[in-house]
Amino acid sequence: MSNQRLTVRGSGLVTSVGLSAPAACAAIRSKLTNPSETRFIDRAGERIMSHAVPLDRPLRGLAKLARMATMVVEECLEDLPRDTWERIPILLCVAERSRPGRLEGLEDRLMIEVCALLAGARLSVDSRVIAQGRVSVALALLQARQVLYGSPAPAVLIVAVDSLLTWPTLKVFEEQERLLTNRNSNGFIPGEAASAILVSRPVVGPHLEVVGLGFATEQATIEKEEPLRGAGLSLAINQSLQDAGCEMHDIDFRITDISGEQYYFKEAALALSRTLKGRKEEFDIWHPAECIGEVGSAIGPTMLAVAEAAGRKAYAPGPAMLVHAANDAGERAAVVTRYVVS
Repeated sequence: MSNQRLTVRGSGLVTSVGLSAPAACAAIRSKLTNPSETRFIDRAGERIMSHAVPLDRPLRGLAKLARMATMVVEECLEDLPRDTWERIPILLCVAERSRPGRLEGLEDRLMIEVCALLAGARLSVDSRVIAQGRVSVALALLQARQVLYGSPAPAVLIVAVDSLLTWPTLKVFEEQERLLTNRNSNGFIPGEAASAILVSRPVVGPHLEVVGLGFATEQATIEKEEPLRGAGLSLAINQSLQDAGCEMHDIDFRITDISGEQYYFKEAALALSRTLKGRKEEFDIWHPAECIGEVGSAIGPTMLAVAEAAGRKAYAPGPAMLVHAANDAGERAAVVTRYVVS
């Protein structure tokens, strides 16, 4: 059981259903969604639907990613004096290198662009870019532990930004029949988003606490023909539960990155059957992607922001929550959180 717990002190969200954390979390709670047509055409001659973020001026590519990331940074840090920002490391989560259509040089260019938009703000030497897609947030939490318990940094800012709304990306997923269309119900609606959480060492008062982390690799990935048994996700979940010092039956509900594909729903069900030893009357599973689309790495802090809002506003089924995520290449991660009232 780890004694290096983290507290979520603030959050920021920019999504297709809200341009702030309160707005987006309220929309996700209400299951609101607003997909719109893109300018791209699929093989059936129909426009591809998407969850695009509406900004005050049209931007694309790196410029839009940087703008969205800047917005969530400013939301997360708005209550802190600007001269203290440089003491807070930024862990920037982006798409994995194997993701189709990924922008070139993302690790080198995006952080520079974000700093420029933040009026040239200086970065802590502990700032990093984590290019691991949907599991990036769990890796960032692990690094945040190391920073916060090994240095005088007052907090760590975890930022994630991603977009699947480019033709090189959409073309590959459409050819693989992974997009949700009128002809394919086993798919996802692509989207874009930015998200952020500010974490620190434990504090007094109501807060969401990260109490367990787990990681593993699944061999039977979505791209392979091997039978899926959910072994990788089960291992990640068990490691996070062990780290938290609890069992699966102690968890009240789950929040996942599932965005519509049957493979990931099946994996979650298999992992539950392998990790839950006792009977539970109800064990709800939330998936915010049903409202904001498949947003890649940005889903990570989004899930934690939703968990924090659900605990703070008392609409969660209970205080103990399991968050888990999966990459197409096989990386799996799980995070156990608990909302502490006092």
